[in-house]
Amino acid sequence: MARAITLIRSASLSDVAEYAYAATAPAESRLIFLAGACPLNDDGSTAAIGDYAGQATKAIENMQAALAASGASLQDVISTRVLVASARREDLVATWKVVRDSFADHDVPSTLMGVTVLGYKDQLVEIEAVAAVLDS
Repeated sequence: MARAITLIRSASLSDVAEYAYAATAPAESRLIFLAGACPLNDDGSTAAIGDYAGQATKAIENMQAALAASGASLQDVISTRVLVASARREDLVATWKVVRDSFADHDVPSTLMGVTVLGYKDQLVEIEAVAAVLDS
């Protein structure tokens, strides 16, 4: 299946970042705006309490389910915002490693940020995303 996403890199920007700095989708693509993927189990309980990487893994799983219901996959994501309820860089990095590894070589533009609190009890991670697909 043809992909709508084009990742953009710039030689004038640092190559230290583990993601593309920009991405585009053609005008004929269908954009999919996902709610923040939370680390919730099917019963509504929070998964992996106290575990940043575990919650990131569950949030990615839930994001994949929402994408599939929309006719998309991680390879169709055009950007992400990763929210981590922590002021510790180590917690942000642990979360980011899971996200980065999940997207593999589809290194979409991303923002990683520490926040004071998230909406669900014991929630440490939330991942927002926008995707674009070309419908046949």
